[in-house]
Amino acid sequence: MLDNTGKKIKHRTKKQLRKVSRLIKNKPKNIGLAPGSLVYVGDKEKQPVTITLISYNDDKFTEQKISRADELFNLKESDATNWINVDGVHNIGILEMIGKNFNIHPLTLEDILNTNQRPKVDEYPNYLYIVLRMFFLDEKDKSLKNEQVSLMLTKNCLITFLESPGDVFDPVRERIKKAGTIMRKSGTGYLSYALIDAIVDSYFHILEKLGEEVETLEDNIVLNPSKNDIQTIHLLRREMLLLRRAIWPLREVISSLQRNEVDFFDEKIRIYLRDVYDHTIQVIDTIESYRDMIVGMLDTYLSSTSNKLNEVMKVLTVISTMFIPLTFIAGVFGMNFKNFPELGFEWMYPWGFWAFTVLIIIGMTFFFKHKKWF
Repeated sequence: MLDNTGKKIKHRTKKQLRKVSRLIKNKPKNIGLAPGSLVYVGDKEKQPVTITLISYNDDKFTEQKISRADELFNLKESDATNWINVDGVHNIGILEMIGKNFNIHPLTLEDILNTNQRPKVDEYPNYLYIVLRMFFLDEKDKSLKNEQVSLMLTKNCLITFLESPGDVFDPVRERIKKAGTIMRKSGTGYLSYALIDAIVDSYFHILEKLGEEVETLEDNIVLNPSKNDIQTIHLLRREMLLLRRAIWPLREVISSLQRNEVDFFDEKIRIYLRDVYDHTIQVIDTIESYRDMIVGMLDTYLSSTSNKLNEVMKVLTVISTMFIPLTFIAGVFGMNFKNFPELGFEWMYPWGFWAFTVLIIIGMTFFFKHKKWF
């Protein structure tokens, strides 16, 4: 199906609807267990666990794959800034080794394993724990995917826990590789800001793509509504609900980081965090605008289909009205009376019947045109 601009409209499938429903619903598995019990809650258990270490300062930069978690044990005494990225959080043994080495509280490890956390920030004596949600648009089926991102911030180490490989941090990695930049001269506080900023900036890309779909769908509903549009509206509404649930608490997280009195964020970094806060408010406003548009689409769809049905009924009514006098004339001439005076005229059939019929049709057509009934 094409819209008024010639763009092909891709309707969402039932499979995508079920997928978004699963993303919105929580799937707790640790109900009734003691606090700090390590149970993985998620659906990416088959993903391999990979650990990447990036160490840098103003003079040097190194990046390497870590095959064993115990290779990270000496990083607490390092003078460089260390970014440890863990892709895959379902392996409880690896998380326990990392937690033991960096003195991570069991409640933090439990939150890392429970991938249905809302964005939040928890402050502990020796580290800061931040939870965010990262979104992707699948290029194959254009569906919205998301995963939990956990950041554990210490004096010289930043550990990020992701559910699976693939993230939006490539621009940050490129900035780290460039010598002489503010990134290379700053510590883990600035690095954590850069990662949070990258996640918030990715929201704009997601909203841009969804906004194009919303506007195209809205034009199509007004001009040529179809029954598949209801399914697409339903999915878009769920995706906006998912985005709102993930991004709305982020405002409180950024605000809390600005007020944080620990040494992780100095006054210079708080200035950058205020910029991220402004971007977060802008994202939330955009989501609310799209939600209002999507809610109004259902009313627009019902109005468009009703108008379309009214147009069809009006045409059928006009045709039926035209045939009422014609049916009367045909009925009169079809009566089987022996003495029918008009039948004795030679030109009665062509002029008395058909000419009169054509005049009635023409007259009623001009009458309806004059009344602007069609």
